[in-house]
Amino acid sequence: MIGKRLKLARQGSGLSLRELESKIGNLVSAQAIGKYERDEMMPNSTTLIALAKALGVSETYLLGQSELELEGLEFRKKKITSKKEETHVVAAVLSHVERYLEIEEIIYAPSTEWDSPREAPFPVNSLRDAEFVAERLRIYWQLGTDPILNLAEFLESQGIKILSLSLDNNVSGLTCWVKRRNRKQVPVIVINADDNGERQRFTLMHELGHMVLATSPNLDVEKVAHRVASAFLMPASILWLEIGKRRSRLTIAELAQLKQLLGVSMQALTYRCKDLEIIDNSTFQTLFAEFGRRGWRTPPYEPFPVPKEQPHRFERLCFRALSENAISEAKAAELLGLTVCDLIARMDSAQEESIPNTDIRK
Repeated sequence: MIGKRLKLARQGSGLSLRELESKIGNLVSAQAIGKYERDEMMPNSTTLIALAKALGVSETYLLGQSELELEGLEFRKKKITSKKEETHVVAAVLSHVERYLEIEEIIYAPSTEWDSPREAPFPVNSLRDAEFVAERLRIYWQLGTDPILNLAEFLESQGIKILSLSLDNNVSGLTCWVKRRNRKQVPVIVINADDNGERQRFTLMHELGHMVLATSPNLDVEKVAHRVASAFLMPASILWLEIGKRRSRLTIAELAQLKQLLGVSMQALTYRCKDLEIIDNSTFQTLFAEFGRRGWRTPPYEPFPVPKEQPHRFERLCFRALSENAISEAKAAELLGLTVCDLIARMDSAQEESIPNTDIRK
């Protein structure tokens, strides 16, 4: 029966039953598709092929069985405003995680389990405790105080699945857990693909904060997660070393250089300097007035943009399985959501980029 996967693929594509009916050329009615999704009917082979093509999946995928379930869905900042958008996100997350777990099992890849810090969940009774949490995370992962260039890749190496989706403008990201039978839950962080790199990095750490905190009921958990993200991305020791412990003035040039070093916005740096009492409220207000005067508080925001976070581990695993003949080109394309032609083009492009230049005249 194809009901669960058909509905998941349709919702993940953001299509209503009537829109899918139209997309398959009215081959069957919306009512019939609804019956397929409720497992009251099965489509014939012609309809199955048409549905798979319209939804960008294979017939094999639709005929498969999924035992994954989503729970603990929490959106950062503001709730998604439409049920359709929320359903699209849920479907996309389940589909991605299902494919991710499948390729890991095919090639027996490591890091399938979330490497939760031993002390988590960390008890937090004040905002200052958030500083301790960020420090413990860095110690547990042996990071020292060095900046992390690709945060999404690092978190994926710890067993967290990172997914980049176009979300409602009000939503920066979300965290959830995917349940699977007789196995540990899979933590997932979704970031807004339309956000800039600075905001994506902050969202990743904010959402991680939610995963590892046990916050006192009298505290605002959002503020605590925010402080954990700030302290993790901008360790106090680095800021004290670079700009000192007390300043009456900070220049835009200093903030711009720190932005490029740490991968955070100048505005986040200014907040962090205020939290650490490096600057007072008057200096803080002066800097934000300058940000506003320069038009940096609205899109396209600040200069010197930080590269967007790009989680590539899933794609690498698919290419690895293909290279080792563990899967076919058709299967790799299905897992990656590509056509076979696009898959081959992407592989050819990557191979050309990896060929060293041996022309001694250059």
